[in-house]
Amino acid sequence: MTIENTKNLRKQVAPFEKSTTKESVWQIINTVVPFIILWSLAYFSLSVSYWLALIPIVIAAGFLTRIFIIFHDCTHHSFFKSRRANRIVGTAMGVLTIFPFDQWGHEHSVHHATSGNLDKRGTGDIWTLTVDEYLAAPLRLRLAYRFYRNPLVMFGLGPIYVFLLKNRFNRKGAKKKERNNTYLTNVLIVTLVGLLCWALGWQSFLLVQGSIFMISGAAGIWLFYVQHTFEDSYFEEDKEWEYVKAAVEGSSFYKLPKVLQWLTGNIGFHHVHHLSPRVPNYKLEEAHKNTLPLKNVPTITLGTSLRSLRFRLWDEKNKNFVGFKEVKAIAKNYISPQVKPEI
Repeated sequence: MTIENTKNLRKQVAPFEKSTTKESVWQIINTVVPFIILWSLAYFSLSVSYWLALIPIVIAAGFLTRIFIIFHDCTHHSFFKSRRANRIVGTAMGVLTIFPFDQWGHEHSVHHATSGNLDKRGTGDIWTLTVDEYLAAPLRLRLAYRFYRNPLVMFGLGPIYVFLLKNRFNRKGAKKKERNNTYLTNVLIVTLVGLLCWALGWQSFLLVQGSIFMISGAAGIWLFYVQHTFEDSYFEEDKEWEYVKAAVEGSSFYKLPKVLQWLTGNIGFHHVHHLSPRVPNYKLEEAHKNTLPLKNVPTITLGTSLRSLRFRLWDEKNKNFVGFKEVKAIAKNYISPQVKPEI
């Protein structure tokens, strides 16, 4: 997609950046309340069978994904007009999703500012190597990359790493406000978990909450992965990189069935979100439909999105993602400055 006037495109989306307190409050109610009810239903179903409990667990996982979208909007200060309201609600939603408000918000803002920039990878994104980088890398690094990019690792071990390990500690250089918010979030999480384990039993708590987190975590990582890893995505070196192009060409429109679109808080309109993070999630679809140039952005569906599982490396020459099989063919003609790697 070619954007002739990037400033004009951002201006067209600007009218949708205003949040509505009534809609935001209603979204909290229609998301958090059903989640609590489904969680309780899953707990009581355990007395009959875990397999019966799986029904409300799976649905609750969808609602937890929606809770994360509220948290996500709060970190962008787009959910409420008041920054204080965004901070309070965002911190509370962060406890439910096990994400510290300030720490995650900082990392995610870096992601928005660098998405698709080959010279600024490494913060808030998925580890992505170019074909040349992979072929020139030592065997140890290539094995680590293959392990990381394995779907079982990314969507199976990924939630455990992201939820339980990565966000429990402050990043190097974090300011006092951010550090204190991480400490507060951790204390609140430990307190809430401790109370629930005491009241319900740790085995029952882990069966319900652990299952919900694994399902919602895998779904969350999948959404983030597929919205930036599609065949004709956008990656450029810093000197050629453009914010708007990265937003509308490097972020997909994930066209989901209406139920899934609702549970995922319209995050499928990811191109709109990257173009303007200040648009609240409940206005993303409206912004997409009323901004003509956005009609031609990369669109994927549930079916076509499965192809993304085979995309592993960015081919700078052809401007598309390729799999490891294609790299084997490329490697035959590859001459490293040092030594030809073994694939």
